[in-house]
Amino acid sequence: MNAPFWHGYPPYRPGVQPVSARAYGFDAAYSGAPAWDIGRPQRAFVALAEAGEIRGRVLDIGCGTGELSLYLADRGHDVLGVDFAPQAVARARQKARWRGSGAQFLVWDALAVDALSMRFDTVVDSALFHCLDDAERDRYVEAVHAALRDGGRCFVLAAAAPERWGRRPGGVAYSEFGARFADGWNLSWVRNAAFENRQYPYQHPAYLAKATRQ
Repeated sequence: MNAPFWHGYPPYRPGVQPVSARAYGFDAAYSGAPAWDIGRPQRAFVALAEAGEIRGRVLDIGCGTGELSLYLADRGHDVLGVDFAPQAVARARQKARWRGSGAQFLVWDALAVDALSMRFDTVVDSALFHCLDDAERDRYVEAVHAALRDGGRCFVLAAAAPERWGRRPGGVAYSEFGARFADGWNLSWVRNAAFENRQYPYQHPAYLAKATRQ
């Protein structure tokens, strides 16, 4: 049996926990223009969509002001975007009205998507996972697994952190994907990517991961 693709990387070991998104005023940030709100979907997800990787009914988890949801709806997907920031969801709904989009938006906790009344073929996460702390990441993986249909796909774009866990809160170590997306998942790949952010003149190093619900 072949070793998993992350074999040889230093193992993920919880240490100093990353700071939870709940510690920040995310809703207040949407009173203005947050640096991560770049006015279009991240290029990593555009490439996935163009490659046919995103299928069926889509849950955009941590949708912000909705650019990825709106893009995928324009490509013919049935899309629900959820975010726990009411101002972000209000702006996403306004964009959907202006653009005549069928994308739907809901104020909802990402850690409770298993309580939604529908199941999805694809979950997309454009830079939410890296905002969560250790316990929240465990709960996130459980909730997303339950929200997907059998064979459903989850794509996560997360800012990269060094393998020496905990030195850069708000990032994800490469080997953590293998540790988190284990039982009940097939982790297909983790690729180097970029997280685009208006605050910096460069693209933040990131990982893009694909996990399939078994």
